[in-house]
Amino acid sequence: MKQIMKDKKLFIRRLFLIILDTIFINIASFLALVIRFDFRISQVPTNYSEAVLSYTLVNTIITIIIFALFRLYNSLWKYAGIDELTNILFACISAGVIQLIVMNYILEISVPRSYYPLSTLFMIFFISMIRFFYRSLRRLSRRNFEEIEERIMIIGAGEAGSSIIREISSSVFINGSVICAIDDNKNKLGNYIQGIKVVGDRNYILKAVKKYEITNIIIAMPSVSKKVIREFLDICKQTDCTLKILPGMYQLINGEVSVTELRDVEIDDLLGREPIRINSDEIINYISGKIILVTGGGGSIGSELCRQLASHNPKQLIILDIYENNAYAIEQELKIKYPSLNLTVLIASVRNTKRIHKIMEQYHPDVIYHAAAHKHVPLMENSPNEAIKNNVGGTYKMAMAAHMYGVKKFILISSDKAVNPTNVMGASKRICELIIQSFHKISPTEFVAVRFGNVLGSNGSVIPLFKAQIQRGGPVTVTHPDIIRYFMTIPEAVSLVLQAGAYAKGGEIFILDMGEPVKIAELAKNLIRLSGYEPGRDIEIEYTGLRPGEKLFEELLMEEEGLSSTNNKLIFVGKQIDIDPDEFLKKVLELEKAAKEEVDDIREHIIELVPTYHPDSFNSIQYVAISKEI
Repeated sequence: MKQIMKDKKLFIRRLFLIILDTIFINIASFLALVIRFDFRISQVPTNYSEAVLSYTLVNTIITIIIFALFRLYNSLWKYAGIDELTNILFACISAGVIQLIVMNYILEISVPRSYYPLSTLFMIFFISMIRFFYRSLRRLSRRNFEEIEERIMIIGAGEAGSSIIREISSSVFINGSVICAIDDNKNKLGNYIQGIKVVGDRNYILKAVKKYEITNIIIAMPSVSKKVIREFLDICKQTDCTLKILPGMYQLINGEVSVTELRDVEIDDLLGREPIRINSDEIINYISGKIILVTGGGGSIGSELCRQLASHNPKQLIILDIYENNAYAIEQELKIKYPSLNLTVLIASVRNTKRIHKIMEQYHPDVIYHAAAHKHVPLMENSPNEAIKNNVGGTYKMAMAAHMYGVKKFILISSDKAVNPTNVMGASKRICELIIQSFHKISPTEFVAVRFGNVLGSNGSVIPLFKAQIQRGGPVTVTHPDIIRYFMTIPEAVSLVLQAGAYAKGGEIFILDMGEPVKIAELAKNLIRLSGYEPGRDIEIEYTGLRPGEKLFEELLMEEEGLSSTNNKLIFVGKQIDIDPDEFLKKVLELEKAAKEEVDDIREHIIELVPTYHPDSFNSIQYVAISKEI
């Protein structure tokens, strides 16, 4: 029924348009004669007027058919644009040429020569006017007669900006209007785009917001770098405007530029760093056709690993996790997206030696990504023995199983908290790195570790916490006004892990250059502003003090490790540290035994393996020196 109603409305609309075209086609014909004789109707020879009148029916039918062939009845008035104007020009010119041929050479009707170009010009004018009148009237009414709730500024007066302005102007779902545009191109200043004036460059944004009472800002620059986007955002966040951003250049290529493609400005837009690019060919070479096992495969990092691995055509992907809900969620997602994927999901603990060995014996994986770990710093401070049993014991057992069953590559997911650790979680990760380097010395398996900073959106990340606190109306809690962290996105972290597997020769610790560190307090303020609130006025920031084991900043590298480069300029390799593998692994087993016995002095045992571990201490002088560079 709905479709019948739609078809009926469309038929009525087209019929009405044909009637209007018929009227103006004939007006154009007679007006051409009147103009030819200086607007003196009495001076028009009778034979000319009778000739035009005799051709009226034929002219109308032929012209309407030509208009239909040029699809002038397949477009909606409110979307009339350059394409339709081009069609109108070609349609009218074609009708004029056919009129000349039929009247002059077939029917041998005599009219002045100037009649043909004049009637064609008038026809172009009238037919264009009909189609653009509705759109102009609608835009005028939206600007002057409706109560506009949203006053929008467009940043970027290019193709993307033009498309967004056009859609906002024609959309019935947006109670708002584009008021002005901003662009750094000096040649565009003072000009108009879709009827909207380019009022200035980035330096004029704050004045324009105040002058034109702007409520919403849309950044429509899909092809510029993250650095440029950040520079504009740094200006825009000083306003109270709601910010939206057009995602990327591929929307332009696919013709998907539309209001529906706009997204809220995410906090990673403010990090000012281009995303990490990886060499897919290198990854495919060691993933395609291989059996891959991911421990902790249901977690934030593990699940993204599984997503990216599934796209590289593994022979079999095995997801291992202790938490069944997470494992089930990623299983269902991958089954839908990759129906032909040979997928196995197993519930198991990396602490269970017999279970791990049974899995290895049954599936014989070629590559293992070890992402299973306890990662929450404060929780591990309160339960340090659990951090050792799961992180250290689990990594040792997985590494031993990989060695015994001939796994080709073993990649450990580590953390920047492993460097000069002040907490048990970081110290446990440092021990895991040393376990990997120890096994490298005694095993043909290529053991490597990947070390990176905080991951935006991962379990335990501050971003979901801040968003939830803002949604509740605050306060947003930050531990210390000077605390800083390196950040990266989950896909970037996983890209690094995958690339590390390609570069691995054994024993390396791969480190990502994540750009400049970010102050968490500034991160919180920016997120509050991007949510449409003012820090300190609408949403308070509350400083709660450093948590147990928490540092003001995290290093990525120990002094003795040094750095060497890889083919990817943003991925570096820390130098292997000289270590006696037999002696070290013996101490690891002693540490795990102590943890299982629930000793109270587990931190003293940890110090024996990690001399750089200093619980609840931090070199403030070092922090001051580094913070000055930020």
